Amino acid sequence: MTYLPALKKTDPKMRDLIIAEERRQWSKIRLIPSENYASSAVLEASGSVLTNIYSEGYPGKRYYEGQQITDQIETLAIERAKAAFGVDHANVQPYSGSPANMAVYTAVLQPGDTIMGLALPQGGHLTHGWKVNFSGRLYHSAPYELDPRTERLNYDQIWKQAKEVKPKLIVAGFTAYPRIIEWNRFREICDDVGAIFHADISHITGLILGGAHPSPFPMADTGITTSHKSLRGPRGAMMLCKAQYAQAVDKAIMPGLQGGPHNQTTAAIAVAFKEASQPAFKEYAAQIVKNAKALADQLLKHNFRLISGGTDNHLILFETFTSKGILGRDASRALDRAGIVANCNLVPFDTQTPMNPSGVRIGTPSVTSRGMKEAEMRKIGDWINEVLTHAQDEAVLDRTAGEIAEFCRSFACPGMDPHNWADDLPVAAQTGKQVAMSRS
Repeated sequence: MTYLPALKKTDPKMRDLIIAEERRQWSKIRLIPSENYASSAVLEASGSVLTNIYSEGYPGKRYYEGQQITDQIETLAIERAKAAFGVDHANVQPYSGSPANMAVYTAVLQPGDTIMGLALPQGGHLTHGWKVNFSGRLYHSAPYELDPRTERLNYDQIWKQAKEVKPKLIVAGFTAYPRIIEWNRFREICDDVGAIFHADISHITGLILGGAHPSPFPMADTGITTSHKSLRGPRGAMMLCKAQYAQAVDKAIMPGLQGGPHNQTTAAIAVAFKEASQPAFKEYAAQIVKNAKALADQLLKHNFRLISGGTDNHLILFETFTSKGILGRDASRALDRAGIVANCNLVPFDTQTPMNPSGVRIGTPSVTSRGMKEAEMRKIGDWINEVLTHAQDEAVLDRTAGEIAEFCRSFACPGMDPHNWADDLPVAAQTGKQVAMSRS
């Protein structure tokens, strides 16, 4: 049976590009911590006829008729989100994480209010108050920083700063912080200074739902998460909050910032929560952390400098300039050339530029979805060391790329069937290894 038959007839060029992307995702080791593999069930919902419907408004309060089914779909996603996090209210309509944060700020702040979030160069997000983003332009941002000695959060110093600047809102939750977040400390700080406690758990949602990282809820007043990353859902987002903020949050996203929700994404979010409620997801989340620790330990053996000295979660940030004499952009390009996909990243107190920083950021959700475990992480650590030690040697990069492509044949990608597009690849379901959550 022809794969993607309608595309083959209508737009063969686009079909070729999609197949090429599937082959890339199959044949490389994907270590970008914000990426993952969605299951076949999530992909089916994402590509369904729900994309045909306009549903401005909320369940039971729509502007268009014909919402008998979409109301049920969105309600199901909302109820599953509320149950998963133990929150009073959930809104599953945000298109992505940035609009979700913007909507929460719009709901609870006034332009010019002071906010505190971790500075972007030290592991925060653009929407946590960085100066070129709306969050740093509409609001007065007073970023906090990591402890320069430990490269970890210094809660006493954050508390001291909060007392000085008296923020209206404090953001906790980060994009390049490899340690457990002590949510209770942020709750104490916010209570003391009268600030709203906002948690952005986009990176670690899967770990939280799987019991591998503590949850900020119900401690946090407001929060957001994307639905992909460690949750393994579609590219979407949601807002979570206490009952007192529910009405303002809903109005901020619709009609404040968005029009009709993407119903196909809403359905896929509900599917992702269904998958995350299964016992196998706890095994998956625990394995993500085990894999990150094993990979971190192997990099330490090769004398890489890891930010904060290691990891407690899915993410590793390591410095390449003094460790291997190569800047982050050059390092990430060499790794990609050799079959390992990562991203260059600033390290705390970096003296280099954002476009070519001193570090590289990696994570283990994707490789864990493929069934890789500690032994494979040690092998990956050896490959990373070899590539970055010989980053200018094309022969080494070619050889490593071949080794990795062969290695990846043994580990199935959820949501993909190589029989569809690659006769030269084996059937992974017969020869591969994968944990229960990887099966689709």
